Amino acid sequence: MNPSSPITEADLHAWVDGHLAAERAREVEAYLAARPDEAQRVASWRTQKQELRALFDPVQDEPMPARLLRAARPRTPWYLQRVAAGIAIALVGGALGWGLRGGLQDRASQLAQQVPAAGMVQASGSAFAQRAAIAHAVYSPDPRRPVEVDAAHEDQLVAWLSKRMGAPMKPPHLQPLGYALEGGRLLPGGKGPVAQFMYRDDAGGKLTLYVSDEVVDSGTSAAGGAASNKDTAFRFVQEGAVNVFYWIDGPFGYALSAEADRAELARVSAEVYRQLAGTPR
Repeated sequence: MNPSSPITEADLHAWVDGHLAAERAREVEAYLAARPDEAQRVASWRTQKQELRALFDPVQDEPMPARLLRAARPRTPWYLQRVAAGIAIALVGGALGWGLRGGLQDRASQLAQQVPAAGMVQASGSAFAQRAAIAHAVYSPDPRRPVEVDAAHEDQLVAWLSKRMGAPMKPPHLQPLGYALEGGRLLPGGKGPVAQFMYRDDAGGKLTLYVSDEVVDSGTSAAGGAASNKDTAFRFVQEGAVNVFYWIDGPFGYALSAEADRAELARVSAEVYRQLAGTPR
């Protein structure tokens, strides 16, 4: 049987997930029957899928912990400062990048870094941001397994990560900014789990959101707790080719990592924070 169109990687994944139409599924089965090596590779995916189901399905049946049902924390005006920081950097970086192209682009970048935006702090380094950058650099280039659970199973991903992290872990939706959710994974932290959500733009560029409760602001003592952490501003660090915007909101730290420039990360960070805060546009 000759397939109506070439069998792609997407077809193979869809076949494993049972999402293909009957005719296309038969074409994939014929394709695999003629290619033992490919069939073995796809069989390993099915085994992984079964193992993941064995791990995640029991979580779906557990009752939601009471702490996940608590009312959202009151938000204070410091949020406006953070959003202002992101918007200011994005606008200045964008305007300078567009208006002063060519030989002046380096100067535009330099000026954008000097913007005295409210609530913006340049961090010289952070173990939290470094871990986020490393996780981005390790997983984002992987063409086959960049995430553990893909966006097609977002509900399962949210339930699983929320259970493991002990708080709601719903990924922000960034399609209006040009980034589609690819999925997410659970990573080991120093004392517990860490969540990572991955996004892709139309050009194939990756962006990751790293979430951990094992971060304390460098200006805050560990005894300061969540009440002190809520005053942390947006911070920016560069780890090799990866740029990171990060902030702390109560018990959790959030880091947005990409090879995008600073202005772009500021723009996306403002939207991510807005959605996490549950603030209307």
